[in-house]
Amino acid sequence: MDEPGLDVQACVANTRRGDEAAALALYQHLTPLVLKIVRSHLPRRTAEEDLVQTVFVKVFTKLDQFSGSVPLEHWVSRIAVNTCLNQLSHEKIRPELRHADLSEEEEAVVQNLAATTSDLPAEQNVASRELVTKMLEHLTPPDRLVITLLHLEGRSVDEVRKITGWSVPLVKVRAFRARRKMKKHLEQLLKEEKR
Repeated sequence: MDEPGLDVQACVANTRRGDEAAALALYQHLTPLVLKIVRSHLPRRTAEEDLVQTVFVKVFTKLDQFSGSVPLEHWVSRIAVNTCLNQLSHEKIRPELRHADLSEEEEAVVQNLAATTSDLPAEQNVASRELVTKMLEHLTPPDRLVITLLHLEGRSVDEVRKITGWSVPLVKVRAFRARRKMKKHLEQLLKEEKR
């Protein structure tokens, strides 16, 4: 992996002393490795360039912590993988449905919802179901379950209570919060549509 004539250890030592040419040489040497890792672990809503930049910021700010007991590439790989995994877990914690995540048909449904209060045309039914499915994917499993049982399967609160083992108040609260989250996602999509 080393380029001919590149002394990685010397580049690390010189970069620690503030040598910008050495830092640039390290950056150019490590970029293919970091790109490969980022591309194989890229979170859905994160730009590749942003994640690569984040990895390199961590690498250069923590360079003093590099002991040299392992190859630099191994140390950088670990930072890159951990950065990607942290971003993936962040997206799971705060799932968002963005306008850019929609297909053309789903975008048409959102545009139609923004423009009118009447029912959707029949040709947009499939796209609207797909949009609901995408919105459900951004809910937690309990929220998704309560919305599916109550609104998609048409079950009563008492039936949901028996299926889930939750109390009636818990079913109602979960359903209310899940609907509010879905409404928030839809409002965000409509806001993005108006831009």
